[in-house]
Amino acid sequence: MALLEYFEARKLLEKYNIKSIGSKYVSSASDAVKFSKGSGIALKLISDKALHKSKAGLVKLNLSDAKEISFAYNDLVRKGKNLRPYKILAQEMAPGGIEIIIGGRVDPQFGRFILLGLGGIYVEVFKDFALRLCPITQQDALHMIDQLKSRNVITYNGKSTKHLVDLLLKVSKMISENGSITELDLNPIIIRENGYDAVDIRVLK
Repeated sequence: MALLEYFEARKLLEKYNIKSIGSKYVSSASDAVKFSKGSGIALKLISDKALHKSKAGLVKLNLSDAKEISFAYNDLVRKGKNLRPYKILAQEMAPGGIEIIIGGRVDPQFGRFILLGLGGIYVEVFKDFALRLCPITQQDALHMIDQLKSRNVITYNGKSTKHLVDLLLKVSKMISENGSITELDLNPIIIRENGYDAVDIRVLK
């Protein structure tokens, strides 16, 4: 199994009209400052040797001014010395919302399945998730949402249900049509009442 390069994974999502946050690899602190255009950004160190970026301090969020961005970039470079080869990814900060996870796996016995749950750090804390075999129907997607204890939170009491169902169907189609995908993690996806942004994309083939 190999981890798909970030922008290759992003291109795969685009093929299925799945939105992801604006991103760019940066090679210097000044490059990162230029990417920010005066707005808040995040910086992340991407390496096959760093599977849990947040826990390892490899994610810097809400960076707004040039000094802050430069300090964060240089700190990631220092940490990256033991994680070579690595790249530093700059991302726009997603508008506020609720973090969810949509994932996919291949079970040797049952085949491909899709997962939905409360995202970010809460996946492991609350273990609030639902599973279905792919491909799923609209009814399956609704049942997955209804199965979650956090359903009212992630759907804003039903206001974002339509967006979430549409997203689940797109991811299910992607998993079903790409037989080489063995593992998929979109975590977090920031979901809002009127839309969403996929922030972290991890695809294993």
